[in-house]
This record gives sequence, C-alpha cells and structure tokens, in this order.
Amino acid sequence: MESPAPNTEVRHAVAQCFRTLTTSTDNKDIIAALQTLHSYLDEGPESRTTLPQRAEFRRAHFTRSLQFLVSNIQADWLHGLTAAQRTELWDGLFLKGPPEQALLVLMEGIGELRPSTNLDHLVSITERFLQTGRLADLLWSYCQGAGPSDSPQLRETLLGRIVALPDLTANRLHPNNKPLFLPQQYYPLLATEMLTALEQTCQALKDGTDCSLIFVAQTLGKVCIQGHSGPVLAVMAPRLSVCTRSDMVWQRVCWKLLENVPQRWVESVLTSLVKAVSGPDALGRIIGNLVLTNRKAQYVITHKLLLLQYKYETRVLRNILGHLAADRERRPLLIQVLRTVSQAWANPSAVKHTPIEQQLYVSKALLLSVSLLKDSELHELRSDLLQCMLGGMQSHLDSSVVRIRHMGMVVGECLSSRMDISGTKLKFEYDQDEETQELLSLMTPSTGDEAEAEPVNRVDSTQETNETPTPPPQNESSQNKPGSDLDSDDELTPYDMSGDQEISKATPPRYLRDCLETLISSEDSVRVELSLRVAEDLVRKNVFAAREISVQLTKVLLHMEDKYSINGFLSLRQATMVAVTVTDCIPVTQYLTTEFYSLNYSLRQRLDILEVLAMAAQELSKPVTEKRDPSVGIAASTDLTPYPGDNPVHWRQEVERRIQSKTKRLRKGATQPPVKATPNRYAPVAGHFFFPLLRNYDKPQVTFDLLGSDHLVLGRLIHTLGLLMHLAVNAPIAGQMGRALLDFVWAVRYHADQMVRRGVLFAVCSVFLSINSQNLLVELSDQLFETRTWLADVAEGDPDADCRNLAVQSLVLLDKSLKKQLQDQHALGLEA
Repeated sequence: MESPAPNTEVRHAVAQCFRTLTTSTDNKDIIAALQTLHSYLDEGPESRTTLPQRAEFRRAHFTRSLQFLVSNIQADWLHGLTAAQRTELWDGLFLKGPPEQALLVLMEGIGELRPSTNLDHLVSITERFLQTGRLADLLWSYCQGAGPSDSPQLRETLLGRIVALPDLTANRLHPNNKPLFLPQQYYPLLATEMLTALEQTCQALKDGTDCSLIFVAQTLGKVCIQGHSGPVLAVMAPRLSVCTRSDMVWQRVCWKLLENVPQRWVESVLTSLVKAVSGPDALGRIIGNLVLTNRKAQYVITHKLLLLQYKYETRVLRNILGHLAADRERRPLLIQVLRTVSQAWANPSAVKHTPIEQQLYVSKALLLSVSLLKDSELHELRSDLLQCMLGGMQSHLDSSVVRIRHMGMVVGECLSSRMDISGTKLKFEYDQDEETQELLSLMTPSTGDEAEAEPVNRVDSTQETNETPTPPPQNESSQNKPGSDLDSDDELTPYDMSGDQEISKATPPRYLRDCLETLISSEDSVRVELSLRVAEDLVRKNVFAAREISVQLTKVLLHMEDKYSINGFLSLRQATMVAVTVTDCIPVTQYLTTEFYSLNYSLRQRLDILEVLAMAAQELSKPVTEKRDPSVGIAASTDLTPYPGDNPVHWRQEVERRIQSKTKRLRKGATQPPVKATPNRYAPVAGHFFFPLLRNYDKPQVTFDLLGSDHLVLGRLIHTLGLLMHLAVNAPIAGQMGRALLDFVWAVRYHADQMVRRGVLFAVCSVFLSINSQNLLVELSDQLFETRTWLADVAEGDPDADCRNLAVQSLVLLDKSLKKQLQDQHALGLEA
C-alpha cells in the first residue's frame, strides 16, 4: 500500500492538531499538539518529519497555524500552560518558521487586537522577533531566492510592514509603545540587519552561490522615501565605506544594491547617501558609475542637487563634484556641470530674483568645479569661463546687496587666478568675513576622505538593556565562620504563617477587553472570578475603553449565571453593571429598558435591571466630591443591596427627613458655610431612565404579565419609577415626568397587592416632593382634586397600616404645597 502524499499527510496532521487544541481539556494533549506543529519546523537529523513534509508545512500551513494561535489567544488551554511551556511551545512557533509569514501574522494580530494582555503578549513576541535577528533572516531568505513566490501586492505589503513598523505599533500601542519600536532604535536595527544580509551575500558570492539584492534594495528605497534615511544610512554608510575599501566583492554588491533600487526611490537614496558618506572616494566606491548607467541618478547628481536645491553643506558639494572628477569616464559630466553652473551664476535674472543663499550655493559649486579641472580641460573651457567671469561679475557688482557684490568679487578673483590671463590677476578691496574666506578656501583641493572608524557589526543596545545586574557578593565573614553564633538557628524567630493565602496561578486582567473575553468564553473558574472582581475597577478607571464595550459588557453580565459559586457573585455583578451604566448612561439605559419588556427573561433578571437603574441614578444624582474605592463595600457584603421599596419604614423616614429639611428655622449665631454647588449628572439623562419603563407595561407577553400575575415586578417597577422621579427634583423635565407617573399609577391605585399600593403611594409622594408648589398647580391642577380625594379614602379605609400612614404623609405634603402657593399668590396680590 502506497503512503499518502506529503501534502495530504501534513494537512491531516495539522487539522488534527487544530481539533485537539479546540476541543481538548487535557493539558498533555495540548502540549502534544503544539509539539507536533513544532516538529514541522525542526531541522536536522533528529527531526521526526521528512524534508518534503516540512517544506509543505512552511508553504501551505504555517501562516494558517499562526493565525489559529492568534485567534485562540484567549483560550483556557493557553492560560493553563506554564510560563516556560508557553514560551517554548506557543511563542516558539512565531520565532522558528518562515520569518516573512510570522511578521505578517504578528502585525495583523497587533492591528486587530484591542488593548489587552493578549496584545501585550503579541507585542512581546514581536520584540523578541526583532531582537533575535529574524529581520536579517527574512532579508537573507530573499537574497537566496528562497523567499516565497509572492505576488507584487504581497511583497508591497511585507515591505510596508517592515518599513512602517514604528508607525503601526505607535498607532496601536499609543503611550505604551516599546522602546525597540521607536524610530530612534528600530531603524538603526533595521540598518544593521540589512548589513548582515549584505555580508552573508558577499560570503555566498565568494563561495560561488548566486544571490539577489532586489528585496534589500526595495527595503532601502522605501525606508529612504518615507523619511527615515538619516538613522539608516548613519549606520550603513560608514560600514559600507570600510568594507569596500579593500574588497571588490563588497563594491560589486553595493553597486548592484543601488542599481536595483526602484526608479521612484533613487532620488531619496542618493540624496541621503551623498550626505552620509565621509568623502568623494567613499561615494565612488559605494555607487560606482551609477550616474552613467541610470538617467534618474545622473539628473539628481548633476542637476537637482547643484542647481535646484541649495540647503546642503559644502561637504555635500565636495562629495558630488569630487565623485564626478575621480574617474575618467565621469569627467565629461564634470565639464557639463561646470558649463551649466557657470551659466546659472552669470545669469543677470538669477542674480536679481534668486535668494542670496542659493547664489552662494551656486558660487561654491562653480569654484569647486574649477578647482577640480585639469590644465588641458581648463584650456578648452577658457573662453566659456572668461565670458562667465566678465558677464557674471558685471551682474554681481551692479547689485545693491553688499553680500552679492562681495560674492562677485571673490569669484572673479578666483577665476582670474585659476585661468592666469596674461599673467594678470584681478584684485578687489572688500572686508574679509567667514563667507568670503570659505569661498577662497574652495580653490584648495581637499585631502580626501576623512578618517573612518570601524563600526561594530551589530547593535546590542537592546540586549544590554535587558541584562540584569549581577547581585553584590554576600558577606564572606559570615561564610568563613561556621562555628559562629550567627549560624545557629535556635535564636531565629519563626514567621507567622497563619494568615498566608494560596497564591493563584492566574493573574487578574489588566484590560477591560480581557475581562470581557474571559467572562464570555472562559471555563476556568479562577479566571472568571478574578475578572469579575476587578471588572468594576477597570470600568471606572478606563472610561474610554468602557464606552467602547459598555452595551456588550452589560449584556454579558445580565445573562451571567453563578456557575462556579463565586463568593459575593451577585454584588460583584451588580456593582459592575452600575459602574457601566454610570460611565455610559444613554446606550446602556436604552439597552436595559428595552430588555426589561423583552421575551425570555426571568423575573430575577427583570428585577436586576430595575435595581441597576435605580442605583445608577442614585450615584449620578450625588455630587462628585471624592473618588470612591470600588473595592470598598463589595467584599464586605455577599448579598444584593436590599431594594428600597422592600422596607416602607425606610421611605416613611425618608419623607420625614425631606419635610424637616424643607422646614425653615430661625436661629442665632454663626451658620454653617454654604454647600458648594455641583452639577447634577442625573438631570440631563433622567428621561432616558424614566420614560422607556412606561412604554409597554400594558402589553402582556408569553413569559411576562405585568398587570396580571407578576405583581411583584409591578411593585418594584413603581417603586423604581418613584425613586427616579424623586432624584429628578428641580430638573426641567420633572413636571413632565410627574404627569406621566400619576397617569401610570392611577390605573393600579386599587390593586389587590399591598406591595403595589405602597409603591403607588411612594410614587405620589415623590411627585409632590420633586415638583415645586407653583408648577404643581400649573401642570397637575386637573389631577390634584381626584388625587386628594383618593388619598383621603386610603388614609381612612385601606386595610394595610403602612399604606394608611403613607397616604397621610402624602396628604400633608400636598396640603403644605397648596397652602404655600396660595400664600405666595396672596402676597403678590397685596404688593400689586
């Protein structure tokens, strides 16, 4: 029987690993599946897989495997591994396979994940990817021609990820970006990796192996065109200058590298290279005769950098013109440049209309070009230079600007001295300054390249920062005296370990999105409990992140069940839902009020919704004077906060307290300082809490009949509406809320259940307390008479004593408000 083809066998094995990682809960099976994936990346004789199988896995399954790992980064089986196992089996897959595929998957994962521990994990792997030289492996794989047969679109994507990695990570990580990803460290590291790839290429060529530099050239060009040429060529140029000084293979590699730079990026590479090299000889060794074979390079070197741009130092001019003069084949370009520059210097229009800085730059180029001419070339160009000198000097001397006149004098002196016309030399009288002295010094030829130091091969700064300092040596005196009293254990006081607690292997999440993912998908009771305990604190500390997932988190918490018997589960869940509602009021209240009347909810869940809305409204109505500690008050209680409406005595005391607070008392002596006014955060959103709860109360559903058998929920609903009304005191919308609330409770004022009747009376008290007397008569005048009559009937004949007491309190409030309003109107009439 024939063995199956390698592609079929590998496909089946990878699919089995995926199934095991998805469904298995046995740690041994998880480790075995990860080891199987690793076996397709192991090289050498000890590998359990054949070479065709490894090649097939790298070609068709490696990227898919990494994407599977990233998509399951929140899975319980990953958190069940120890730190060493996670580093070896999970992280190792990203650091062993084809580097271009690993980099693309890592950058894709960093771009998709929100701030979380999972994102931190991928960032740490990417950091190790860069520190272990995987970028050099990626570049070398393309130099060997062993890179994937990718499309132009895929190669452009890979180039973009490599070159723009600092920008991509900064956009995702913001202030938490790693130092290695900053441009100051990343681009020198990239330059070092490119030098490593070039060094391997030189060695391969010496061994007779063909290589390709297209991808490295594209990387260099894209780095330069995006404005990062400074730190890259600051590392590469000195190293290339040293390596090409005595090695022709290095020179050929550099020439081929620049020949393969795409045309659209040639200008940025050459411009940066001319500024980075130490002298014209080094420039010639690195770029060779590129100006003769590449029209774009010739235009940049002989025209753009000399006549169109003038921001460069004199050293750049020396490099350019010295490079043209250094080789016999390039000297015709020097003569061409001299003619062009002399015409530009002598142009009267240019003298009048170009900046002084540009004229000085052109003057320097002209003097440097003349100083590099041989005698035979000077004799050939004598007529052109004489015409340039006479016309140009006249234009400069006619200028009203002193600096321009001095420029003309100095250039005229230098040209006449160089041409030696009839043995006579021009001499002008002008003040010597730094500018004129620099122009005069340009006629002296330079001594060649500056001294170059041997740069190090690899940047180890990132590795040095990770090294831990060596601990100081211990005191040797105590070690050398075994018989001393210090070695005796009899005098040591034992530690009190009675309060020690078992350290959990899991750590609480630091990001709210991690918390949400754990609550949704995790089956680990420890992780779920830790996430639930820190959820409220994370919501209050990370307002922006909480608003992104507020509705989703509320939905998860509302449907969450206590499957693991977590201590204080109900209070923890309730506190988190209240925090989310306070943080993002309108979307969360819209969701909760809509779900209150939806199908397939238990009575417990509907009561939870009412409690969360009531507690959130209470928190919003309180002034924000100090930051509260979310952990205080949660761990102390393990049950739900008792609902206010369950205890009518509490509300009777509340009504008494409100009445006492509105009673004016005259006293002598110093009064208390006035309370500082703070905005009421509840008033602008009170309508979002209140009105949706009145929407569908009279529509019975399959699992919910508010006006029928579910009178417990009805009582709680009325109590909640009364509380929401009470908290909206002095709010502009209070009158509208009071009218709607009275209309709602009027239909159930004679309900058979005393809990509902208590709620109705509490709601009526809340209306009387929350609306001032003037608005009470104006907005509720048509309902006050019937309401007063009903209250009197309840106070006399209701069978429940608490209902009778609440009715009396409501009558007192109503009569007090009406009496005050009538007195105010009478006083206004007397004044009129």
